[in-house]
Parts: sequence; structure tokens; C-alpha cells
Amino acid sequence: MKHFIKTLAATAVLAVAATTASADKIKIALAETPSDELAAFFVALDRAKANGLDYEWTAFSDEELAIQAVLSGQMDIGFGTPYAAMQRSKAPIRIIFQLSKLKFFPVTTKKYATLEDLDGEPILLHSRGGGTDSIANVIEDKMGIKFGERSYVPGSANRVVALVSGQADATIIDLSNKNKVMRQHGDKFNVLPMFDVEASDEALFANLDWIKANEDDVNTFVAALASVWADMAEDPTIISRETDPDGPIGQLPAEILAELDNFYTEAAEGGLYDPVGGGLKAAQADLEWYTQAGQLEGDPSTLNIDDFWYMAPLDKATMN
Repeated sequence: MKHFIKTLAATAVLAVAATTASADKIKIALAETPSDELAAFFVALDRAKANGLDYEWTAFSDEELAIQAVLSGQMDIGFGTPYAAMQRSKAPIRIIFQLSKLKFFPVTTKKYATLEDLDGEPILLHSRGGGTDSIANVIEDKMGIKFGERSYVPGSANRVVALVSGQADATIIDLSNKNKVMRQHGDKFNVLPMFDVEASDEALFANLDWIKANEDDVNTFVAALASVWADMAEDPTIISRETDPDGPIGQLPAEILAELDNFYTEAAEGGLYDPVGGGLKAAQADLEWYTQAGQLEGDPSTLNIDDFWYMAPLDKATMN
């Protein structure tokens, strides 16, 4: 039996997920539909399944819905960087693994040459309160500008389509799609000079009470993730070789599957994935970044990492 729930309309997904998932399965809330960006994650799920983990996933239409599903207890583990929600919520939500870093790039039509040129201009981003939203906030702060209207389209590939079709003049996209745009349309677009970012883009998080009550399953899951991320750093082609042709990634269009090796090679070389899943270094970078981005309140030097991360599963996985 395949362990997944098909993507549902955003208006109905929460109720359906709550009624179809049985209590003995880990319920995972994805923040987008399966894509090449999630291939490594699904390889890790397959490894965890081989070690006894029973799970199912639901693809939500954006990160906010995935976060709310975990906060409400309808889902067990979510995708995202819910720092604002962690700080203001009474629920003890904690991050357990950094999936990817904020390696994103402002790409625009030729009418813009610098970040300062985007003052007052509309921009296309991934999701409200998500990683690209935080990048836009920090750009405004560092460059002393203010973007015009912010519109949201989940998925870098979808924002590329909007850019190439002339529906947007400026967006922020991931490393792979940035490289693809410049290879195919370099005469039409600019990659604007950008400062480096080490903070988390996507992370796995869950309620701490649930984590401790399901310690064995969480340890199995994190160990599988850590093994894939370590193997990927050594040989990015492991992802295409271990992708299940009958799974959700294996069902993607052939042209996307044909580019998996290039995608993960570029991503690994570009520093998108931390081979050890983030840990203390990522947590410290996150507190600094998301404070500057306006999603955390207070001085990052006085914030307690233990209020945002639970390191035990990752420590166990990386020490083995």
C-alpha cells in the first residue's frame, strides 16, 4: 500500500487529512506538492520505511497551512521554518532537522541591475511568512528599500514560468532554477548581486510532546534523513539511483527525472544541504536571520536555542 495522500484543495485538505490518517502512522505535512526539490526527502522516507517507519503525507498548498496543521495536532511533522509561530504559540513546537538552506537568488528582467532598483517594484515570492518572504524583508532592511506588491506562487519552477511568460518582472528562486533560467534565457534576465545566507529555508518540526512520546519513530526518521544527506554530500547521484520509480517522485515528468543528477550536483556544490542536518550551527544562524527578517522578536544573542530546536534525535543520528 502506498503511504501517501494525494494533494487536495487547500480549503479541504485539513479536514480530510485528519480523518484519513490512522493513529499508528506518522502524519507528515508537506508545504508543496512533490517535485525534484523533494526527491532527497522521499529517498529518506523509503529508507525509514525499510527500517520500520509507517507514515503518510499530505501536500498542503503553502507553508502556513502545513504549520497550522501541526499546531492543531492534525498532522505530526511539518515542513517549514515556523519561527514566528513557535515564539507566539503556546504549543512546544521544535525543529529537529534542517532540510535545506536559504540559497535563493533575486532574478529579474533586464530593466533591473541591482537590488536597489527594486525599490517600489512588485515581486513574486513563494509563500507569506516563508523563506523567500524573509529574504525580501532582509533585502529591504539591508538595502534601505521597500518592495511594492508582494504576490505568492509556491515553487521556484512555477515562479520561473511566470517570469519567462512575462507575468512577473522580479522574483526570488532557488539555485537550480536560477541556473536553468540563465542557461536558457540569459539574454533576457539578470541575477542581482546578493549577500550570502546560511539560515534554514526548509526544516522539519513537530510538537515536542509528540516527539518524546514517539521517540523511536522520530529517531528512525531523523537517522534516515541524516544518512541520505551525508550520502548526497559524497555522491549527489544517489538520489536518482534510489528514487522509487513507482513513488511520487518517480511519477514526475521524464524531463524532470532526467535532470535529477544535475539538480542535486548543483545543489550540493552550491551548499544548499548541510551534510549533518544543521544542528547548533543552523539554529544559531536561524535565530540571527529570522530576527533580522522580523519573524522573531528579541536579541538573537539572548534567545534560547532550546525554545526552537530539539537536538536529541539529530545528535543520536550523527553520533552513530
